[in-house]
Amino acid sequence: MDLKNFLGINWLVRIKNPVFWGQIAVALLVPLLTHLGIAWEQVTTWGALGSLIVQGLSNPVIVAAMLVSAWNTVNDPTTAGLRDSAQALSYNKPKSE
Repeated sequence: MDLKNFLGINWLVRIKNPVFWGQIAVALLVPLLTHLGIAWEQVTTWGALGSLIVQGLSNPVIVAAMLVSAWNTVNDPTTAGLRDSAQALSYNKPKSE
C-alpha cells in the first residue's frame, strides 16, 4: 500500500504531523462524550475511557458521528473533490511555514 497516495490522500505526511493526531483524537472523542453526556473531567482513568469507547462503539449513531467527524478532519477543503492537491501529494514531510 502506497501511503503517499492512498485514496488520493498523502497519508505519509499526515501521520508525521502531530497536529493531525490531535485533530483525530478530538474528532473521535467529542462525539462520544457529547452523545453520552459525559464531561471530560469525569474521565479520570484509562479504564473509564476504555468503558466509554466500548459504549460508543456499540451505538451506531455515535459511530456514524465519529466517522463523519474524522472524515472532516481528513478532507482537504482547499481542493475540489476528495483528493489532496498535486502539490500536497508531492510532500514527504509536513510543510513548514
